[in-house]
Amino acid sequence: MKLSQADKHPAWCPGCGNYHILETLKEVLNETYPDKSNLVLVSGIGQAAKMPHYLKVNVFNGLHGRALPAATGIKLANHKLEVLVTSGDGDMYGEGGNHFIHALRRNIGIKAIVHDNQVYGLTKGQASPTSDLGFVTGIQIHGVKSLPINPIALAIVEDCSFVARSFSGAKEHLKEMMRAVLNHKDGFALLDVLQPCVSFNHINTFKWYKERIIPLDSKHDPFDREAALRIALSREDKIPIGIIYQSKRASFESSLEVLADGPLIDRYEKNEP
Repeated sequence: MKLSQADKHPAWCPGCGNYHILETLKEVLNETYPDKSNLVLVSGIGQAAKMPHYLKVNVFNGLHGRALPAATGIKLANHKLEVLVTSGDGDMYGEGGNHFIHALRRNIGIKAIVHDNQVYGLTKGQASPTSDLGFVTGIQIHGVKSLPINPIALAIVEDCSFVARSFSGAKEHLKEMMRAVLNHKDGFALLDVLQPCVSFNHINTFKWYKERIIPLDSKHDPFDREAALRIALSREDKIPIGIIYQSKRASFESSLEVLADGPLIDRYEKNEP
């Protein structure tokens, strides 16, 4: 099927923070993986999950909230592959919340970039797991009553091997964080990217974020778990961005004896009749 010119353009609203993330990710992927044959992008459903459609890479597009199980299967079948998940806050922390927790527990060698706009964009503006208390939507007409999930704190508590946060409107910082995620070698790597939704979230706007984000103090030691957790819990007037936590914990796949002799896919091919 031949695609029209319109089919080749992202189906996002003008001004969406996803454009900044896409542009930056393209640059960093080209720098980090000149040969992309060993790279697989996995996504679920949502505006953020459309991102692999606009990149020339190997792609697996799964069900809503099910990107991590698919990525886990890909990584374990061939742990020599670089597996990158692109997801939104609803897809990753809502429908995929259970899978997120267990991927952290396993510390499997997957890299996850989450577009966190604090709202469901694809399904027209319901509150997401990261929406703030009191956030009013067409569904939550009296405001959100449930506490927002704190993915950074949750990842630190589960001893995730790499945890970072950035902002779609700070391109150089975002590029630096993406490089750090893609170059992380052992275990699960999470990059939570704060981004505005210009259509359905008129609270957490570019201006709102610009007034609040601050780079982490250069003296911060990301291997200090208690200090990292304090930063994760400190979202009041200021929102620290940067590499918040790192652990020297071994990856899940490195602990599996069955993978010691090489990728499963290689042995499957060798044992073909």
